Amino acid sequence: MRGISDNVHGVILAISSSIFIGSSFIIKKKGLKKASATGTRAGSGGHSYLLEPMWWAGMLTMIIGEGANFAAYAYAPAILVTPLGALSIIVSAVLAHFILKERLHIFGIVGCVLCLVGSVSIVLHAPLERKIESVMDVWYLATEPGFIIYTCVVVVLVIVLIFRFVPRYGQRYMVIYIGICSLTGSLTVMGVKAVGIALKLSFEGKNQFKYFQTWLFTVFVTIFCLLQLNYLNKALDTFNTAVVSPVYYVMFTTLTILASMIMFKDWDHQNATQIITELCGFVTILSGTFLLHKTKDMGNSPTTSNILLPKTTKDTESKPTGETPKLTDEV
Repeated sequence: MRGISDNVHGVILAISSSIFIGSSFIIKKKGLKKASATGTRAGSGGHSYLLEPMWWAGMLTMIIGEGANFAAYAYAPAILVTPLGALSIIVSAVLAHFILKERLHIFGIVGCVLCLVGSVSIVLHAPLERKIESVMDVWYLATEPGFIIYTCVVVVLVIVLIFRFVPRYGQRYMVIYIGICSLTGSLTVMGVKAVGIALKLSFEGKNQFKYFQTWLFTVFVTIFCLLQLNYLNKALDTFNTAVVSPVYYVMFTTLTILASMIMFKDWDHQNATQIITELCGFVTILSGTFLLHKTKDMGNSPTTSNILLPKTTKDTESKPTGETPKLTDEV
């Protein structure tokens, strides 16, 4: 069946994308380390990494991965492709353990296993891709009342966040920047899927670029991508990456699945058991992602074994003798 074949192609592309993107982080970091040995570090404002071939190799690997991810949306539903992005975290963590010697903590290994289990659960129970013969079919789905209402709600929320909340609370609350990225990202994925389908059909000999809707989707994707990248960079520059990454993944994936449900009606032909299994797989991936991010630095700590143990009297005796304990007025 064509639907099953398309899903298989989408899964292969999504997994390939995760491998390339996860590997790119390691290659770029190796390039940054080599560049910092001979020049100013990137974190200190240096740009010597631009002369480092390994860093460019990492960038090329990331571009290939993003291209594979783009193509995956043309074959499989977003509810299948988007959660599989968590596999890039596993690839990055495992390669960092062996190549960069950044030890993976036992909790991190559990997180990787949870991500794998959740991904397999989603792949086995994901809905089939809707049969689409023209970009006009996508346009029809995008202009149905349900998705128009969703789009209007997203646009209003984004405008309110940008003009009212960002100036006042942007530097204090991470959820504002991440909210803008996730809301716009959910619409971006729908646009990417439309453009991907147009390209796939065009390569099959059915030119879709004769329709103005295809160009409208392309402009739409470009604008929202730039907006999304702008506020994601602000979030990464302002807040801890270890917190930004999992929160962004959760919000972005959840909203993307919601948008796909509304626009493509992915769950219309599935029973309750399949839907619940997919949701459980998604929650399992989320749990693994949070666990992996929260414990990623534990493997490099020499005191990892003390994390689960209460502080002993030896810890207090090791303090300098000149320090005196502070007394409180509590009765």
